[in-house]
Amino acid sequence: MSFSDDYDPYQEFLDLFKDTENATDPSYLVSKTVRICPKTALNEFGAQFIPIFYSITFVLSFLGNGLVLFIIFKYEKLSTVTNVFLLNLVFSNLLFAASLPFWATYHRSEWIFGTALCKIVSSAYFIGFYSSILFLTLMTFDRYLAVVHAVAAAKSRKRAYAIVGSVVVWCVSIAASVKELVLRNVSRNHSSGLVCEESGLSDSSMRRWRLVSYYQQFLVFFLLPLVMVMYCYISITLRILATRMKEKCRAIKLIFVIIFTFFLCWTPFNVVVLLRAVRASEEEEESCESSDRLDKALYVTRNIAYLYCCISPVFYTFVGKKFQSHFRRLLAKKIPCLSRRMSLSSQSTKTTSQKTAHSAYEY
Repeated sequence: MSFSDDYDPYQEFLDLFKDTENATDPSYLVSKTVRICPKTALNEFGAQFIPIFYSITFVLSFLGNGLVLFIIFKYEKLSTVTNVFLLNLVFSNLLFAASLPFWATYHRSEWIFGTALCKIVSSAYFIGFYSSILFLTLMTFDRYLAVVHAVAAAKSRKRAYAIVGSVVVWCVSIAASVKELVLRNVSRNHSSGLVCEESGLSDSSMRRWRLVSYYQQFLVFFLLPLVMVMYCYISITLRILATRMKEKCRAIKLIFVIIFTFFLCWTPFNVVVLLRAVRASEEEEESCESSDRLDKALYVTRNIAYLYCCISPVFYTFVGKKFQSHFRRLLAKKIPCLSRRMSLSSQSTKTTSQKTAHSAYEY
């Protein structure tokens, strides 16, 4: 290859360097010292704790949700409003749980599944998580209609209403998870190896997106559902107290357990999310020790919330007499000595079905 006499490689390098320097995006420049916190201890904590917990949650979710799904298809009518919502809740939990083995492997070592699965698994993870919360809220609202507004609900609680409600929940959940599909990418970290995380934008843009995610989680997927759940169950309790239901005390105790469990499992996680949002919006840099404590708290509280998400169909169905009856019938086929109890349970179910509309609280 020939060069002209006036060609100067060094001068060309200087010109190229000068052009690159002038083209630097100012949004990437910082004028203050940036604190770099080593996350070695936190990564070791996650590598030990999260894979085990995710594996347990995955097994419990598929066993519990699979059992609910089997009983619905075997003993129930799929056209009822309650079962349409319950079926969607089971599918959302299974979608969420299906992502857990990938995350368990990721926390144990690094992301080995490629960019496409990074985007798909991340999206499925959040779609299942968000839709599970919304379906639990929607089921609570449906109980409220069935008990407090029984006469009016008898006309409006049709299959079309359940299908439209389910479609809205899936659309909201997918919309809230779109950024995972767009921003999630695989890159190499010098200490963690291949990582699947949000990237591709400037630091200031990524910070804004994180704030949006934090407040979205706290306001849309915690505070709003919590207010609705509290209002619906308080209204149901007042309605039950005003009736002559024979099992009034049992129904009220069940309501208390559901509210208490929901609050206990979801509040710590969302308080930590709110704290992260507040810290991220502050100008001052937090210390490495404070950051590590908050990250560990997020690990623990998030997994408690995830566990509730996966076992909620079992919790919401098997506390009801009808599903308990179906479960005993299922066991009676495998264990002959339970056939007598199955017969008694069948009679009890018939009696329950003849009660007033207020007993619709019990599935």
